[in-house]
Amino acid sequence: MSKQKQAQLRKSVAPYAKSELKASMIQLGNTIVPFFLLWYLAYESLSISIWLSLVFSIVASGFVIRIFIIFHDCTHMSFFKSGKANRIVGTLTGIITLFAFEKWKRDHSIHHATSSNLDKRGTGDVWIMTVEEYISASVWKKIAYRLYRNPIIMFGLGPLYLFLISNRFNRKGAKRKERWNTYLINVSIVLLYSLLIWMIGWQAFLIVQAPILFISGSLGIWLFYVQHQFEDSYFENEEKWDYVKAAVDGSSYYKLPKVMQWITGNIGYHHVHHLSPRVPNYHLEKAHESTPPLKKATTITLKTSLQSLRFRLYDEENKIFLSFKEVKPYLKKKNMLVQLKAQRPSLQEK
Repeated sequence: MSKQKQAQLRKSVAPYAKSELKASMIQLGNTIVPFFLLWYLAYESLSISIWLSLVFSIVASGFVIRIFIIFHDCTHMSFFKSGKANRIVGTLTGIITLFAFEKWKRDHSIHHATSSNLDKRGTGDVWIMTVEEYISASVWKKIAYRLYRNPIIMFGLGPLYLFLISNRFNRKGAKRKERWNTYLINVSIVLLYSLLIWMIGWQAFLIVQAPILFISGSLGIWLFYVQHQFEDSYFENEEKWDYVKAAVDGSSYYKLPKVMQWITGNIGYHHVHHLSPRVPNYHLEKAHESTPPLKKATTITLKTSLQSLRFRLYDEENKIFLSFKEVKPYLKKKNMLVQLKAQRPSLQEK
C-alpha cells in the first residue's frame, strides 16, 4: 500500500474518531447497571441453587468484558471529549475490572506504537518468539516459553497473574501520577471487597465473584491473543515496520455473532481500532463498513480463531506462524550443523 493510499485510509476513518456524549452515557447505562443487577441476582439465587447463581455469574462476566472495553476506550481518551471525564470513568471502571488505569494506559499506548514490530516487543503484548530465537534459546528459556504459550497456563493461570500481580504493582520508574492511581485503585478494591465480605460473608462473595473474574479474565486474554495471532499476521523489523500495515495486516477482524459483538464492545474490529485508536468502540463497525479497504483485513470467526492455539512461533523468513511440531525440522537441521562444525574445524572458523 502506497503512502498516499495509507494517508487516504486514515483520512477515511478520521470522521469516526469522535466521541458522542449521548452514546457514551447510554453505553454506561446499559453496561454498568445490568452488571450490578446480575451480581445481586447471583448472590440472591444462592438460596435457591449454586448452579443458578453460576449462570448469573457467567452472564455478569460478559458485562465485565464490556465494562473493560469502556475502560479501554478511556485509556485512549476516546470515550469522552473531556480528558478528566475519561480519567474518572477509567479509574472507576478500573476498580470493577481490577485494572490500574494509568499503568495500563501507558503500557497499552506502547503496544499500539510497537504492535507487530519485532524489534520493540515486550511491553503490553503477548510474548512471541521467532523460530530463530527459539532455536538459539537455552533449554530453560524454551521451557519457560512453552509453559507461557500453553493454553491451560495462558488462559487458566493468566487471569490470576493479571488480577493479583501484574495489575497490582507499579513498574519500576513509574511517575507519581501513575503510582498514585494504582494505589487509589488498589485501596478502593480492598475497601469494596471488604465491605461486600462483611455484608454477605466470604463464602458467598467468592462463589459469586470468583467465576466472574476468572471467566472475564480468560475471555479477555483470548480476545487480546487471537486478534494478533493468526497464521499470516504482519510482523517486521524496525527498518521495514509500517504503522498502517501493522494495523490493517497485523490485526484481525474477529467476526462474532451479534450478541457476542455487543458484549465485547465491537473490539472484533481490531484492525480499525489499531488504525485509529481514537475511534470509540460504538463507531468501530461504522468505520469498517464505510471504508472498503478495511474490509480486506484478515477475517476470523469463532471456528477459525481456534486454529491460533497451535500458532506458537513466528517464522520471519516465510512470514507465518508455526506450531512447535512444525519447527522440529529446523531444530533437526541446526543439530546437524552443530555436529558438522564439531567434526570439521574449517566450519568453526566461519
